[in-house]
Amino acid sequence: MKRISLLAALALLGAQGAALAADPNLARNLAATCANCHGTNGNAVKGAGIDALAGVPKDKTLQKLADFKSGDKPASIMHQIAKGYTDEQLDLIAGYFAAQK
Repeated sequence: MKRISLLAALALLGAQGAALAADPNLARNLAATCANCHGTNGNAVKGAGIDALAGVPKDKTLQKLADFKSGDKPASIMHQIAKGYTDEQLDLIAGYFAAQK
């Protein structure tokens, strides 16, 4: 029974990875969830007090997201939002915003 559970878990993990690779718009779709605060395509409204994400280097965004997720960087809501994504999804989001202007 344990072997079947292990195989099922591995199959689900493999399916998740395949799903991430299968959707060419996944990064854009995930990043769209950030638009309410950070603006369309990461172009925040100037003077709104929210960081723009467009054009920020991927590694810098990933570090901030990791810090939010771990609780090392205090926030009102980002620490909760970051915990809702896998590391792979955060990587896609950071890459998407790095490519924006």
